[in-house]
Amino acid sequence: MRLTSSFDDNRPLPEIHALAVADPETHFRLGANRSPGFTWDAPPAGTRSFVLVCHDPDVPSRFDHINRDDVVIPESMPRVDFFHWVLVDLPATCRGVNEGEFSDGVVARGKPGPATRHGARHGVNDFTRGFAQDPQMAGDYFGYDGPCPPWNDERVHRYVFTLYAVDLERCPVEGKFTGPDVLRAIEGHVLGKTSLTGRYTLNPRCNAG
Repeated sequence: MRLTSSFDDNRPLPEIHALAVADPETHFRLGANRSPGFTWDAPPAGTRSFVLVCHDPDVPSRFDHINRDDVVIPESMPRVDFFHWVLVDLPATCRGVNEGEFSDGVVARGKPGPATRHGARHGVNDFTRGFAQDPQMAGDYFGYDGPCPPWNDERVHRYVFTLYAVDLERCPVEGKFTGPDVLRAIEGHVLGKTSLTGRYTLNPRCNAG
């Protein structure tokens, strides 16, 4: 099983998939936020559905340092996971998703869910907690929302899209489930997995390539 998209593994993620893009005057502005398209083939025998998850393993552990003019976030700072997309119950017959099919623009307070296309379901991504204290943006962010790394971070962030083939027709999670909820639920049910990593930065001093 191999996952393919418009970008190559460990190469820059196209700007069209980002929630935020660099701006020389304001550091960043909202981007197109289009969900990437993917194709895959040859799932393992016994596959009953697919799970697609995107996470960023490079988010700074000190949230109070993010996007500050007086601070540079060093490469060495400990990092934590941030989930950008949690999609479960893609049918076993599915062999891909189209670009922009699950997100096309930034929606303040989040897109609806959990029900979505192909009979699948979305979990909430981590912008749900990231925007929780912002009265203009707070809400439940179901589905895909793309990169918005700190513009003062020395590290280029990785966005890891992982497709899991599972022996479950329906993932045993309900309501506003999260990435960690899904990964716990499919433990012991994964028949195969494949991933594709895109790199992205808003720091003009860094090169995503």
